[in-house]
This record gives sequence, C-alpha cells and structure tokens, in this order.
Amino acid sequence: MSELIRNREHRKKVLKELIMELHQGKSPDEVRERFAKLIEGVSANEISEMEQSLIMEGMPVEEVQRLCDVHAAVFKGSIAEIHRSEDPGEIPGHPIQVFKAENRAIENLINNRLKPDLERFKNDHAPQNAAGLLEAVNSLWEIDKHYSRKENLLFPYLEKTGITAPPKVMWGVDDEIRAEIKRLRTLLAGPELNGHENEAVAALEKLADKITEMIFKEESILFPMAADAVAENEWLTIATESDAIGYCLYTPQAKWHLPSTDGTQGPAAAAGGAGAAMVGAPAGLAADQVDLQSGILTAGQITALLNHLPIDVTFIDQDDTVRYFSMGKERIFARTKTVIGRKVQNCHPPASVHVVEKILEDFKSGRKDHEDFWLHMGGVFAYIRYFAVRDASGQYLGTLEVTQNIAPIVELQGEKRLLSE
Repeated sequence: MSELIRNREHRKKVLKELIMELHQGKSPDEVRERFAKLIEGVSANEISEMEQSLIMEGMPVEEVQRLCDVHAAVFKGSIAEIHRSEDPGEIPGHPIQVFKAENRAIENLINNRLKPDLERFKNDHAPQNAAGLLEAVNSLWEIDKHYSRKENLLFPYLEKTGITAPPKVMWGVDDEIRAEIKRLRTLLAGPELNGHENEAVAALEKLADKITEMIFKEESILFPMAADAVAENEWLTIATESDAIGYCLYTPQAKWHLPSTDGTQGPAAAAGGAGAAMVGAPAGLAADQVDLQSGILTAGQITALLNHLPIDVTFIDQDDTVRYFSMGKERIFARTKTVIGRKVQNCHPPASVHVVEKILEDFKSGRKDHEDFWLHMGGVFAYIRYFAVRDASGQYLGTLEVTQNIAPIVELQGEKRLLSE
C-alpha cells in the first residue's frame, strides 16, 4: 500500500512539473513523451484525481487546462479499459448514448460539410464559397446545446461525488470552442473577411481539431468516469431535464427508463418524483422549507429573494383579491399591507376600473395571457406587465403584475464584459 501511495505521489509530482513546463512555454509535443510514460496503464479516474488534487492545492484551473492538448495526443491506448457489465452508451435514450450519438453527428458535420466547404474556400475565396462555409459554421453552433447539457446536468452530479477538477477544466475548453465559433461566424459574415481569408482557414482547421479532441476526451475520460459515479436515478433526472436545454444535431430515438427489478426497462418516474434525484436535495423537508420543483428554499430565502428582485411583483388570486406584493427598496407604485385581502378593483381609481375588469375578463376566459403598458413618470420609465397565472391543466389561478423602471435599460449602449472597479 505504501508503495502505491508513493507511486501516486510521484505521478502527481511529475504531472505538476509538466504543467509548469507548459506554463513556461514548452509545446505539447515537447512534454508528450513524458506524459505518455506517466499515465501508462493508469485509469481515467486516477488521472482526474491527480489533476483535482493539484487544483485543491492551489494550482489555477487554467494551468491544468494546459494539459488538454497533451491529453488528446496520448490518451489513445494509454488509459486502462474500464469494463462494465452493460455499457450505458449502448442503451437507447440513456444520456451517455445521446451524448455519443451527438458526437457522431458533430463528426459527420465536420468531416462531410465543414472540411469540404473549407477546401473549396481555400481554393477559391468566392462569396458563394464563403457563404457555404458560414452555413456549416452556423450549424456547428448547435454544439452549445451538447456542452450546456454536459455542464448543467452532468457536471453537478460529478461534483456531488467530489469530482470537481475535470468538469472545471473541460468547461474551460468548451467555452474556448464556443468563443471561437462565435468569432468565426462574425468574421465569415462580415466585410472584415476580405484580406483575412487565410486566417479564417487556419482558425477553422484548428477549431475542427479542438472539437474532435473534446469528443475523444468525453468518450475516453468523462463518460466512463460518469458511468461509475452517477447513480441510475440521477441519470433519469439528467434524461428528463435534457429536453429543456435541447439536443445537438440529433433527436433521441427513445426515452430511457429506469431498469425494473427483472432487468427490463421499466416506466420512467415522473420528473421530480421518487426516481428523479435533485442535486443536493435533502431526504425530507424541514418545517420552513418549500419544494419549488426546481429547488428547495426556506420561507425566509423566498422572501429575501423576491424583495431583492429589481422589479415590483404583485399577485391577485382567482377571486380578484390581492394576496401578495414584494417589498423592494425602490418601489414605483406605493403599496401598504392594508391592500392584502382587498379586491383589486377597489385599489384603482374609478376611471380606470373598467380597464382592470377587461384585463381580468380576458385572462379568465383564456383570450389573453398577458397585457403590457408603459409610461413616463418624471425620471421613471415604468414598464407594467400583467400575466395570467395558470396551473399545469390551464386553470386560471390569478394574475401577476410586474412593474419595472426601464429607463436605465433603454439607455444602455455597446457592451460591458468586465467587472466594475
């Protein structure tokens, strides 16, 4: 056992040295051989544990991320096979199977559209060839859905088991790919392409390689690791929630269900039900906790949250009775607690009651779902919105009023991408 620990410590020491060499300017090719020897016969989990240990010791995620190009070059044939009784990547509708199917679609897009279009553009910078290339790059932006599901559905469950470093590193590379796709879309669509055609070609070739490397990292490291770490009921939650984000160049051909006790695929539990495990959800609710389906908060947290919104919120129930209003610091229209329990018609001047009645009538009948007004009041530009609140069956529950001073918003210009001092 002591020898095993010493081996791991040695590997971690060498890994740290390699990262520092990359930081000091060495190319991935220069450290590839040492890295290949370091990880020979080592599982994906152990490599991830070493990287995570370095991050926990204070090494910035961006430094560990420098290893990504080296990973892609040497992982093939270097990571020990992880044998499972059943590969979730082969189960129709399982999130891993869907991720892999998307990867095949991405590869198809790169190999059969992007690269041929790129070759044509290389030989002839004609506008129609640039337009074809732009169309392929626009399709490639679908990859954002693949990465978003990975980051927002899969990573939380890995983090829950203590696996934090690989998700952070991979997310950083995902964002680099996203940023480059955005940049190239703008370049290919704008007049600035003239004179920069060769730059665009080189960037697209590098982007295609980076995406292909990410596919390899997902399927050689991330998915085997996740298959071991994520429980079946958690996979069900990932599968259930995936529709909300969407899919990349692929539509799942089946809905994955939790296996029944006899090994067959049983019916999927309802979202939020016993089969769906919310990350960090307690086994039972405390007396002051409220299950909001997409999260669990205490009554105090809900009150503070609503009062910190940069909007005024008022709720009127199905009987036109005022039941709630938020108490933000800067209110547009004055509210006092005496309004609670009062009919909304009595809260407006007689001259405008007919407008209130018409809105409520339209909401209750289903003719409308919202109504908007906006008006200037001194330095305030009030945007007043009314929404019909309905349950899952469409039954009218009441009306939500949302008011906001949009004067600062309509004055915005340009972009702000940096933190304020």
